[in-house]
Amino acid sequence: MIIGIGSDLCDIRRIARTLERHGARFTHRVFTDGERARCDARAARAEGYARRFAAKEACAKALGTGLSVGVFWRDMEVVNLPSGQPTLRLTGGAAARLATLLPPGHAAHLHVSLTDDPPLAQAFVIIEALPLPVDS
Repeated sequence: MIIGIGSDLCDIRRIARTLERHGARFTHRVFTDGERARCDARAARAEGYARRFAAKEACAKALGTGLSVGVFWRDMEVVNLPSGQPTLRLTGGAAARLATLLPPGHAAHLHVSLTDDPPLAQAFVIIEALPLPVDS
């Protein structure tokens, strides 16, 4: 069952200006070490940061809190599965909030879709509760 849906649209030019103006102060406040390493290794640095920024906003919306009630930017990390498919790893307040949304006997699965078509980046997040296997 779907327990949360969020979407966000981000202007890549705004992220590029923020990177120019605030640099590491911005990236260290919003992004994890892994996200910074991945984005900083690419020529299209601002696009990568914008997609991840949009994903964090979309995730916060799917959690039903926005960036409040103990949910912080770095509690949500965009990671890739071995297939390359993006997903989110939640920690801290985001993980705690997710736990309150899950019905007993269910585990969370986060679906993430990221795209950009400059000057915009977009993300969709769907949080699904899947029943845990029943022991026989």
